[in-house]
Amino acid sequence: MSDLSTAPAAADSSRRDQPLGLTVHGMPSPGGAALQDARRTRAGRWQMLLLALVCAAPVIASYLSYYVLRPEGRRSFGELIASQPAIPTTGGTDLNGQPFDLAALRGQWLLVSVAGGACDGGCQNNLYLQRQLRESLGREKDRLDWVWLVSDDVRVPENLRPALNQATVVRVPADTLARWLAPAAGHQLSEHLYVVDPMGHWMMRFPPQLDKATAGKAKRDLERLLRASASWDRAGR
Repeated sequence: MSDLSTAPAAADSSRRDQPLGLTVHGMPSPGGAALQDARRTRAGRWQMLLLALVCAAPVIASYLSYYVLRPEGRRSFGELIASQPAIPTTGGTDLNGQPFDLAALRGQWLLVSVAGGACDGGCQNNLYLQRQLRESLGREKDRLDWVWLVSDDVRVPENLRPALNQATVVRVPADTLARWLAPAAGHQLSEHLYVVDPMGHWMMRFPPQLDKATAGKAKRDLERLLRASASWDRAGR
């Protein structure tokens, strides 16, 4: 008769004598990990690019509708600026000498003139036309600001100040302006009016020495721009 009391001990001894089994799990190779990181980086870049395109799509569509898909025979009076440089990040000062952040100009269409603080006859003509062009837009005028960028340290004449109540006047260093805006060949910066879109990009330059006789053509360009951007641009910053 077997001694049953020795069975568990024998079983334990048998298990201890069995060879230890090891399961080897696959380790990712360095090359594979790097490939996965590269794929994730590319995917992230594509996502950022697509997001940027979605944000810019309304602006691109409005420009296409104005400049590419316009009916035959319609020509813009102003010159389209292909590079569309962005508004400077450097600051300026207001007429009271207080700091003014140029980025605060974003969010509206801008009709811009440039001149020294003394404001000669050409400067005063531009300021007059800026105000008249804005007022002529009727209920759309609140989507457009008129801006005078003063390019030197000369004090603005007192008799001009009451007429500037509705204007934005900012004193900006001349070298800063020269890196952003540019006149047509053979002309001065102060001879033009410039159009800046709500994203802060200079996108149009009207011919030099605009006057009352040609201001109507500039008005039509402004009306077309406002109409083409109506789906994404709203009055007020």
